[in-house]
Amino acid sequence: MLDKTYRPAEVEQTIYSQWENSGAFAADPASSRPPYCVMIPPPNVTGSLHMGHALNSTLQDILIRRKRMQGFDTLWQPGMDHAGIATQMVVERQLEAEGKTRHDLGRDKFIEKVWRWKAQSGGAITGQLRRLGSSCDWSRERFTMDEGLSEAVRKVFVDLHKQGLIYRDKRLVNWDPLLHTAISDLEVEQRETLGRMWHFKYPVEGEPGTFVTVATTRPETMLGDTAVAVHPDDERYKDLVGKNCVLPIAGRLIPIVTDDYADPEKGSGAVKITPAHDFNDFEVGKRHDLEMINVLDRDARMNENTPERYHGVDRYEARDAIVKEMEGLGLLDKIDENQMVVPYGDRSGVVIEPWLTDQWFVDAKTLAKPAVEAVKSGRIKFVPGNWAKTYFEWMNNIQQWCVSRQIWWGHQIPAWYGPDGEIFVELTEEEALAAAEKHYGQKTELKRDGDVLDTWFSSALWPFSTLGWPGDSEMVKRYYPTDALVTGFDIIFFWVARMIMGGLHFMDGEVPFHTVYIHALVRDEQGRKMSKSKGNIIDPLELIDKYGADSLRFTLAAMAAQGRDIKLAEGRVEGYRNFVTKLWNAARFCQMNECLPVDGFDPKSCQLTLNRWIVSKASETAGRVAAALDAYKFNEAAGALYQFTWGTFCDWYVEFTKPILYGEDDAAKAETRAAAAWALDRILILLHPFTPFVTEELWGKTAARSGMLIREPWFAADDSLNAPGAEQEMDWVVRLISEIRSVRAEMNVPPGAKFKAFFKDANDVTKARIEAHAGLVLQLARIEGFEETQEVAAGSVQAVVDEAAFILPLSGVIDVAAEKARLEKEIAKLSAEIGKSEKKLANKGFTGKA
Repeated sequence: MLDKTYRPAEVEQTIYSQWENSGAFAADPASSRPPYCVMIPPPNVTGSLHMGHALNSTLQDILIRRKRMQGFDTLWQPGMDHAGIATQMVVERQLEAEGKTRHDLGRDKFIEKVWRWKAQSGGAITGQLRRLGSSCDWSRERFTMDEGLSEAVRKVFVDLHKQGLIYRDKRLVNWDPLLHTAISDLEVEQRETLGRMWHFKYPVEGEPGTFVTVATTRPETMLGDTAVAVHPDDERYKDLVGKNCVLPIAGRLIPIVTDDYADPEKGSGAVKITPAHDFNDFEVGKRHDLEMINVLDRDARMNENTPERYHGVDRYEARDAIVKEMEGLGLLDKIDENQMVVPYGDRSGVVIEPWLTDQWFVDAKTLAKPAVEAVKSGRIKFVPGNWAKTYFEWMNNIQQWCVSRQIWWGHQIPAWYGPDGEIFVELTEEEALAAAEKHYGQKTELKRDGDVLDTWFSSALWPFSTLGWPGDSEMVKRYYPTDALVTGFDIIFFWVARMIMGGLHFMDGEVPFHTVYIHALVRDEQGRKMSKSKGNIIDPLELIDKYGADSLRFTLAAMAAQGRDIKLAEGRVEGYRNFVTKLWNAARFCQMNECLPVDGFDPKSCQLTLNRWIVSKASETAGRVAAALDAYKFNEAAGALYQFTWGTFCDWYVEFTKPILYGEDDAAKAETRAAAAWALDRILILLHPFTPFVTEELWGKTAARSGMLIREPWFAADDSLNAPGAEQEMDWVVRLISEIRSVRAEMNVPPGAKFKAFFKDANDVTKARIEAHAGLVLQLARIEGFEETQEVAAGSVQAVVDEAAFILPLSGVIDVAAEKARLEKEIAKLSAEIGKSEKKLANKGFTGKA
């Protein structure tokens, strides 16, 4: 017998172990079943389960569990990302606590320490995903730094280099002066700031008293200016074009050039050009073949290309000193307050510098073209569809991708340098040495590039590298392309676009997945983004401890409406815990009343209207759930299941069966027991992808089973089970009882009060229904009896159901005068509110602003 109360903490771990140990999660490449593959967005090895992970994994698990039950050979590929910068920062902080740096250990020893940290502390999130119920094939778990994936990374890098799609160049990058590495545009956080704009006067060479005024928000970079640009149509400067300015403090001559980048309407119309420290200026510098002078070192301190007194000075100290010096020279024109955007590193939190340095770049513009076409042609579909527009906007404006990082933890770039700087890009050091020997005509010592690849470079290969590419072609053939990708909108550019580019290029033009489902953010109940600083983070593990994994999963699914962020409150999870409890209690009722599955039971054989109704409703619900999940409308699927389980089965069907189960008609009892058990099993099957633990527990405890629920065939809608007549009849009973209950509640009728009710204007069908179901209605609506009438007595209230009016004489049951006064007061209140609204709407000033 089922316990009176469901206690998830006592069963979840046991059930999960049974699933995993039985091989229920495992893919079967040798199977004849059709494959279905989902790639988990690999969480960082440093990560722990947050609400975004919980939502993402819940939705993926719903898809996978359903497909598994539908007979597919499912592969939910798990794994973790090595998270280059994030992981290195964790280990460096540990060293810092010991008074050491990574340089004290050296590269090899430091990487050994990172691997030790990974073995001891990394990957906690995989255990947390298990607590959520995620049915990944853990036997195939991958890590972006394991040897198989590293082989794929090396091959992709070498192949792209040989194809001219990876190259080394001296270009401006986003430089993080704290982490000492380049970072991508996507790792830069733009912050609104109220800063200053300094206007400086640059003297024109050979023309005493003539100046060109330029403006800057970063005075420290002026020492790297190599030109002043004006617009070619700006008449004010036509006589100065081709002449030189004298760069103050540095004393260098810099040319005055014309370029469309200069805006005559902005400020003085003249722009200082610092090609080594500004992305726009870098392009101007290339057009005019200007010298590129780097005036900052890797710590964002002034370097040897500045006057000696500035050597080693911090950028902000140098800023103050330069402004003071310019003012002393009489060359500071004015200072304005300036609303501006300042770039910060999203990991380090320090201001990023555009810095001129040698880096490795991927020709993303070339790779993006087929990736754009794949979405345009419909080979890849975004759900919701509006995200395709966001994808196109980014892809059509894509910049070259800087993939080198000046850190130690990550995939070291497979490039070696000869003594003269010649670069050899090969899969192994042996191949590089052989290529060098061929090039130089003798054996030559090489030095390996010390940089590692951007973390997202290896992540871009995830859909095929995890399947064993370039080695295990059978796994790739079976599971690639994968099916759905479930992810957040914040990594469409970081990850989704790059997987599409990588997949199309290396997998013979085949897309990596056919559907990209973009889920929303999980916010707090006020709609605010969760953050430590706000103190509003909701820990999914705490909710699992308190309410069980199923309650959290069902909450997230029920709230996952397309295109709408989830406003999560703990009360919602508690509410769905009550749903789990309701299901448990209904199963317990069935068990106590001997409602057990009957071998060979055919739901189409039911004779009783009540049982044909529940069978038909179950099939209808299966159809609604299938349609919703096929369209990735998880909330609608959860809503249909909630409505059927609680609203139809628990609230109505269970109550309707009691007179039969407690009665003397053995045939009716036998059919109802079998039908109730069948319907409960359909509920467990349909709910299993959403609430796997409680459904598995009930499956095993309510009857002797041949196997676990996780392996049970899916229940699909079946037109032969439809019983529209039975549905109409029993739905009418539900509506009638609900209407009478509603009147009783609204009119404050005491719960224990019973009275005779009347009906009028009923047709023959309604009369037959009243006669057939009078017992249920009288009991559940607390009515003493029904009688037909043509009159409506004073003090009566009417409830209309279809064509018939049901009359409830309340004059002897409630204080009619008091109720009348209450209703008149309510009418007056509503009338006043209507009047206010009408007055506002008549006001043109109000409607004009609305």
